[in-house]
Amino acid sequence: MYKPSLPRRIICLTEETTETLYALGAGDLIVGISGFTVRPPQARKTKPKVSTYLEANVEKIRQLQPDVILAWSDLQAPIVEQLVREGFEVICFNHRTVDGILSMILRLGALIGKLNTAERYIEALQHQLEQHRQHGLQRRVRPRVYFEEWYDPIITGICWVSELIELCGGDDVFAEHRQYPDAKRRIVADPTEVVRRSPDIMLASWCGKGFKPDRVCQRPGWDSIPAVAHKHLYEIHSAIILQPGPAALTDGVAAISGIFDQWEQFQCGQQ
Repeated sequence: MYKPSLPRRIICLTEETTETLYALGAGDLIVGISGFTVRPPQARKTKPKVSTYLEANVEKIRQLQPDVILAWSDLQAPIVEQLVREGFEVICFNHRTVDGILSMILRLGALIGKLNTAERYIEALQHQLEQHRQHGLQRRVRPRVYFEEWYDPIITGICWVSELIELCGGDDVFAEHRQYPDAKRRIVADPTEVVRRSPDIMLASWCGKGFKPDRVCQRPGWDSIPAVAHKHLYEIHSAIILQPGPAALTDGVAAISGIFDQWEQFQCGQQ
């Protein structure tokens, strides 16, 4: 009977599939990664870099002879089209939710013949998330939270970020934006709308660019926002919150929960 072969040479054009494969004990299958990869550190140190986020080195990819190439989202659609036309097999994930992240892990585990390992990993992630959810339920007051993904124009958080804010016991002041998968529809055209929504906490992750709290404080009218007035402005590194993979469900959610704890302690001190 014919037995189909599993991929043994994989290229990851984004970081989350790289981290997932390492978590499943399959880092040895990876033959190429994105130049933006920082997790896990050993991948960045040892694997060839074959792409940026929006461009791929087709010749270098061809030399690495991948069985399959993994991509993410409509943002990489031009790369995917180019590679498919070049004859490569490409799988493009397109998830934006916490459930979507877990589904990606499951499907990737099945792809490489490690479904049981993926299921156990998902259970461990779900357990951690449930611990943060239970901790969030114990908050005496839920903070009103504003997440800024970019500053010019102002872009609010993607769906999984909004979900994690709520899971940790906060209320995303732009929760209605999380229905939009694209950043364009999450733009806040009028910055004074943030003032009107009066967040207690501002979380920022400027897509890999360093957060500048002083710049935020100088925005007209923003000094009246509780988050600005009380200096509750926090940066979360994009590698652990804007990556649609394990990092958001481990380090990212832990960072959010810890920030909410700090705010809660401040609130208790004010009473």
